Amino acid sequence: MNEQALQWDDLRIVLAVGRSGSLSGAARTLGVSHATVFRRLRDIERRLGVRLFERSAGGYAPTPAGEDLVAVAGRMETEILEAERRVVGRDLRPSGSLRLTTTDTLLAGLLSPILVAFRREYPAIALEVSVSNQLFDLSRREADVAIRPSNAPPEHLVGRCLGRIEQAVYAPRDAVDEEGEAPAWVGPDEGMTYRALERWMAEQEVERHCHYRADSLMGMYIAVRDGMGRTVLPCYLGDGDARLTRIGETVPALATSLWGLTHPDLRRVARVAVFMRFVATALESDARTAFGAVSRKP
Repeated sequence: MNEQALQWDDLRIVLAVGRSGSLSGAARTLGVSHATVFRRLRDIERRLGVRLFERSAGGYAPTPAGEDLVAVAGRMETEILEAERRVVGRDLRPSGSLRLTTTDTLLAGLLSPILVAFRREYPAIALEVSVSNQLFDLSRREADVAIRPSNAPPEHLVGRCLGRIEQAVYAPRDAVDEEGEAPAWVGPDEGMTYRALERWMAEQEVERHCHYRADSLMGMYIAVRDGMGRTVLPCYLGDGDARLTRIGETVPALATSLWGLTHPDLRRVARVAVFMRFVATALESDARTAFGAVSRKP
């Protein structure tokens, strides 16, 4: 074999460095060490006899040759991923591994019992659950199915609306406000980028009473549960906890749709199709989630 011949693994290195602009970023993407990326990139450049990246304090910037190779690697990656999805899409048996991505609150407050029941019903399907508040790229096979709240799901994905998540204000059941003082509030940290809740709290003029912030909905829930104050929570989380009490009606401005999403190439894969149907049926048939926590689909 020609020593200069590039393999797909070589191009993955070049693509990762080009996208991240650093060795450390490429290492995280590829799941290898910083030293491995450095050594592999140096070997690729030696074999080609050309410098692919300019090193500086700001990171790794591609040279003209590097830009060309990064573009080629990107096109190859797209073709490989499309081929993988097509091949996987021919699987008509409800078996194999299914990777689900969802949020921590949905898993803890709504989905976990459904996933247990699904495994009992379909023992040949192994579940891999990735808990993240970031939407994974389903086109890159980072996950097969996403179950997430959204009022505007990505147009390149397909799926179904599983219901409507209502939200309300909750406080510790035994909390007693001191006379004449406004109740303490728990709010979202800036890094959470929960703009809808931030706007609502500003409109309700409760921002000045917010002295505790968390960067996740689960963090806010735990704080209220343990007596820190009150906040807005999904009803599937708040109504199911006897330590909390709901204050007032639901907040229509913060209601969101719950979606089950997948890539178009995967929707006819047996394990994906049966999983989507199972979750939808479970949510619709469970009176607690259908009416108390997640309303029926509009």
